[in-house]
Amino acid sequence: MTDWITTPVDARLLRGALDVEATEHGVLPHRLPARARRQFPDGYLAMVEAQPSGVRVAFRTGATAVELDVLPTKTVYPGAPATPEEGLYDLVVDGRLTGRTTVAGGNVRTVDMTTGSMETTPGPPGTARFSGLPAGAKDVEIWLPHRETVELIALRTDAPVEPLPDRGRRVWLHHGSSISHGSDAAGPTEIWPAVAAARGGVELINLGLSGNALLDPFVARALRDTPADLISIKIGINLVNTDLMRLRAFVPAVHGFLDTIREGRPEVPLLVVSPILCPIQEDTPGPVAPDFSGRQLSFRALGDPAERALGKLTLNVIREELARITAQRAADDPNLHYLDGRTLYGEADFAELPLPDALHPDTAAHRRIGERFAEHAFHAKGPFAAAPA
Repeated sequence: MTDWITTPVDARLLRGALDVEATEHGVLPHRLPARARRQFPDGYLAMVEAQPSGVRVAFRTGATAVELDVLPTKTVYPGAPATPEEGLYDLVVDGRLTGRTTVAGGNVRTVDMTTGSMETTPGPPGTARFSGLPAGAKDVEIWLPHRETVELIALRTDAPVEPLPDRGRRVWLHHGSSISHGSDAAGPTEIWPAVAAARGGVELINLGLSGNALLDPFVARALRDTPADLISIKIGINLVNTDLMRLRAFVPAVHGFLDTIREGRPEVPLLVVSPILCPIQEDTPGPVAPDFSGRQLSFRALGDPAERALGKLTLNVIREELARITAQRAADDPNLHYLDGRTLYGEADFAELPLPDALHPDTAAHRRIGERFAEHAFHAKGPFAAAPA
């Protein structure tokens, strides 16, 4: 018999969340603050910001067995497989992935990708269990599924726990699209920002929001108001595939987004990253639409390349403008940097590791993107290089 110690899960045990909401069952981590959520109460944004990409339950303990009671909400899409994919819970001990499990049950949210409608069917909570942890005091992190909403009910261990002490690691705050959120990566520690953070030895706060890297002012304010040592924004693909704005609106919106961040973080290294290669959108405007005609879900662009002359955005237009804007601003802002996303994933990578749904990289491509980002950003002469000792 195990003598369990139950510890309430609260903000002290959570890393990577900007807000924690008390619920009927426990607590729900959020990746946008309540003020931002109130300003745009959109159902899809509410779903993705509450999916805890990069969020982990973190503590120090001598326990060899750990249980986490949760109520997950899993998502299915009409036209895709009817059974929701099980989210993974990754156990990291002293910086190393040592366990992985799933949790059965939970709510099921059905999302119609053509209309945006959502319907949730209630389900029971479950438990993520890990045993055989090494003896002795250690740093433990349970990385939560990056594509499920997870209410945290209770943490049980066979030894006392305490919040992780501050190890003096720099905090990296990143904002991006579904690619940064982790779409099509197998597990939460395999999304490219997690790979890069592990390589760079930094604490990750991931504001990758599927379908919602749209230069929203409330996101810029969240970036401005969140304490961080390093900030990156990866923007472009969602602006194209939603066909949200034209070139006339895009340029001032980028300036405004950067202005807002600089209001609160005037000297923090800030890296602007343009889109990785995505052939369907390189020179073809959006919007994009899901295509269920094949054996698996894919996406196709509906725009006409000739519409670029009318101010419609493509990925190549986005890259040209971001390079120009950052170069212009860097004359007065030496801590502002630019990275062409095709250096992370370009034509040669597409030939070797094609995008399975024509839009999102798979797990192998996520690892490559994360490794290349770390090599560029955290290099001794990179924009996120550590200060000399």
